[in-house]
Amino acid sequence: MKISNNWLKEYIKTDLKIEKIGEYLTDIGLEVEGIDPFESVKGSLEGIVVGKVLTCEQHSNADKLKLTTVDVGTGKPLKIVCGAPNVAAGQTVPVAVVGTKIYGKDGTSFEIKEAKIRGEVSQGMICAEDEMGLSDDHGGIMVLDENKFEVGKNFADYFDLTNDRVYEIGLTPNRTDAMSHYGVARDLKAYLVSNQMHAEFENARDTPFNNEGTNDFQIEVEDSELCPRYVGAIIENIEVKPSPDWLKNRLRAIGLSPINNIVDITNYILHGFGQPLHAFDADKISGKKVKVGVTEKGTKFTTLDGLERTLNGTEIMIKDGENNPMCIAGVFGGQNSGVSDATKTIFLESAYFNPVGVRKGAKSHALNTDASFRFERGVDPNMTITALSQAITMIADIAGGKMVGELLEHYPAKIEDHYIILRYSKVEQILGTKIHHEKIKEILKSLEITILNDIQNGLEISVPAYRADVTREIDVIEEILRIYGYNKIDSPQKISFTPVKLSFDDQDGLENTWARALQSNGFNEVMNNSLTSVKDETDAVRLLNPLSGDLAFMRKSLLEGLLENADYNIKRKNQNIKFFELGKIYHKKGTYLERKQLSILVSGRDEAENWLQPKSVTDFYRLKSYVKLLLDKIPVTLDEKYLEDSRFSDAVELTANGKTIARLGKVAPELLKDADIDQECFYAEIELEVAQSFRTQENLKFKDIPKFNKTRKDLALLIDKNITYAELYKAARNNPSKYLKNINLFDVYEGKNLPEGKKSYAMSFDLLNEEKTLEEKDITEVMNSLIKTFQKEFSAELRS
Repeated sequence: MKISNNWLKEYIKTDLKIEKIGEYLTDIGLEVEGIDPFESVKGSLEGIVVGKVLTCEQHSNADKLKLTTVDVGTGKPLKIVCGAPNVAAGQTVPVAVVGTKIYGKDGTSFEIKEAKIRGEVSQGMICAEDEMGLSDDHGGIMVLDENKFEVGKNFADYFDLTNDRVYEIGLTPNRTDAMSHYGVARDLKAYLVSNQMHAEFENARDTPFNNEGTNDFQIEVEDSELCPRYVGAIIENIEVKPSPDWLKNRLRAIGLSPINNIVDITNYILHGFGQPLHAFDADKISGKKVKVGVTEKGTKFTTLDGLERTLNGTEIMIKDGENNPMCIAGVFGGQNSGVSDATKTIFLESAYFNPVGVRKGAKSHALNTDASFRFERGVDPNMTITALSQAITMIADIAGGKMVGELLEHYPAKIEDHYIILRYSKVEQILGTKIHHEKIKEILKSLEITILNDIQNGLEISVPAYRADVTREIDVIEEILRIYGYNKIDSPQKISFTPVKLSFDDQDGLENTWARALQSNGFNEVMNNSLTSVKDETDAVRLLNPLSGDLAFMRKSLLEGLLENADYNIKRKNQNIKFFELGKIYHKKGTYLERKQLSILVSGRDEAENWLQPKSVTDFYRLKSYVKLLLDKIPVTLDEKYLEDSRFSDAVELTANGKTIARLGKVAPELLKDADIDQECFYAEIELEVAQSFRTQENLKFKDIPKFNKTRKDLALLIDKNITYAELYKAARNNPSKYLKNINLFDVYEGKNLPEGKKSYAMSFDLLNEEKTLEEKDITEVMNSLIKTFQKEFSAELRS
């Protein structure tokens, strides 16, 4: 938000320097991010003087150039080469002397230097209006009235130029009370008064209405909940024309383009007092009646930008007596009822609209205007008539208009101030310091908060309705601290706290354990927005009031966000991806479902390239090893089966007791293409709630290291292609022998020299007797038992 220093001083008088004001505004929460200069004429005509053309002759080497001598009051005429067709001896003209900077429309500049032009010396430049930034006219040099302009005088002395400084304030969304110059001045006044600094500030008041006669217009509010307060006035005999320079410069300083005097006045009131106004051409209002309500769904409405929009039937609309829409209330006006150069009578609107209703209307049509920005956050309901009266006075002065008849007003139920009880003990508890009770009262008074009663250990107070963000005791305490000064609160020398150990049932413990395990294996944690867009809306959760079309749904999976992270990194030459995210996903299947998952995405090399290991491209099995690393921390027996999921080209599902605990596989090429990724990615997701349900209390027990050596035996099994290693592993694990300690698959072979439809698994088995050296007969017994199991259950054959 831009705040003009000159404009600010219309509401508050202080001797403080601009930098100090910026510092104090930042201290009270209106953070000043920068202070920029503003000049109504770029360069402020510095270096341009009034001159008189003494002689003017044709240039000998150029048909379009003239050689002139110009008196600029220094006693020695300047030689200037000029290309303007209208230059002539005897003219009084503006002259840019050597060293003057001339600014172009695009902000660039060049410096006037003494130079030779086609062999002739030129010691300055006779200026056209556009070269000085006074207009767009470049028809020739500017010829001045010799009776009004004195040779040798600074040209700027004859103009009322505006030089200003503009504060760029990073305003937080809750501070609707400070979304205007008056609001900023009011807040600054509170700080200065509370800290015994001089400041002159007057609260905004209604100006007298110099109305005459009567008008036969009516207003009708169909739903007071949508529009609690609505005020209108009829102003006749206006002349729509350009605004005076001072008003144009006020608006230009904060980045607005002047349009005409009526629109400029409404913008001036909006940014001056924070109250949006809207002017309608009264002659275009059918039935001389203004209605506020909703209109039929599907109605077509053309806004001021020339776009035809289809209304959804929930927008607050301003309509005429025949229910024709004229304006999306608090958002954007209509093309057919807007003020034009031919307008002579206007209906001027000032209102308080329901913030939620305005927001829905603005977002459904992707409109974000200065008016909607304020109405959505709640404007001051008590500023409605004050702002309108100020605007009517300005229209009378600038556009010659006259208010006809009385104000038209709908305000059935007054919007009350906020009643709050403030406890001194709570103030001290929250701030960690004691503020004298009288100081608290002083601060509240400076904030225009009314003290209703002194009660035991506190106050009954009434907070003005314009402070829509101050409705609770804690909000008032924040206001006290803001004005008292954050910097006055001493930091404690010692901080005491009690470490809290998570209970075993707390899922955070499992999440922290898994996160540390992944981090130690080179993973980086990411956090993505839960709001997204989706292609398949079948079971998606749609927001009722989305911020934008790209953020209209709750995410159905964590995969898409991780792919965006991967794409961002890959495009910046970081192709080796090891990411994980802990987050929730959302679905709607009759009822709303919410689950928390741990997701993992790997791509590229698993380890950095080096001379010993030049290639280490990650794959599905590497991903599976990370998943197994995490699930090994839970005492659960997993079953593995093939998974059909459109997100994967190949995937498996891990289950335990019939519950899905994890899904992992190779990301489908279609998803990679959508994410603009051209390298393989592997993704896994683990259901945290399911994993937590299998978690048991860890009772650590000491166990001696075996004193005897293990014995390894290998088997090469020829089996059908459709048999998985998981089936073989499960069958081996069911072997009753207490000597079988570990099972491992170390080779898989498919190809020539094997019968069709067959493959070979090479498996190793670790055997150990913890009490004595394992005897050969015991080894043979275990291996024979395993061979019989494989032959019986899988028709396996031993390869020699």
